[in-house]
Amino acid sequence: MLKVGLTGGIGSGKSTVSKMFKEKQIPIIDADIIAREVLEIYPQILDNIKKEFGEQFIDENGKLKRRELGSFIFDNEKRRLKLEEIMIPYIKKEIYDRMEEYNKSGIEMCVADVPTLIEQEIYKKMDVNILVWVDRNTQIERVKKRDQLEEKEVLKRINAQMSLEDKKRYVDYFIDNSKDLENTESEFNRVLKALKELKGEK
Repeated sequence: MLKVGLTGGIGSGKSTVSKMFKEKQIPIIDADIIAREVLEIYPQILDNIKKEFGEQFIDENGKLKRRELGSFIFDNEKRRLKLEEIMIPYIKKEIYDRMEEYNKSGIEMCVADVPTLIEQEIYKKMDVNILVWVDRNTQIERVKKRDQLEEKEVLKRINAQMSLEDKKRYVDYFIDNSKDLENTESEFNRVLKALKELKGEK
């Protein structure tokens, strides 16, 4: 099975490209979905978050207040790294386990959609890696509009991630998503064709 890593940055449109893979019936392992699911699968994660950051980030139903915790950790590098230390090992385990299940079932190609694919060195476990890229101004404007945030808050989130320019150095292909949807589809089809050629398909 061809293991494909897909990454981007906040507001780069990675979910748009992920959807294009789904429409081609290529299985997607979505790290954002897994990040929610691990809280149910491994209750010790919430216990550790509560111990580290306090009970104010857990609601009356015992669920994580994701937005509030997000705002809290983005203000402080140490807090953000501590949260990653708590959660990332479980997220990685689920990604690799699910990829192996697809492999055993005879699937030809599977995509791991992971925002921190490079930062967490998950890209090293993939056969091929793809970056969804946009220019910085487009990235800022998209996040402002999508999340209804002030530019100051948007920049905090963007700056908490590795820059898209730096990520380019670690990937095999990049898809320019800074123009219209038609252009993105053309870029996607170009990369998909290359992936199929790697698999020996016509």
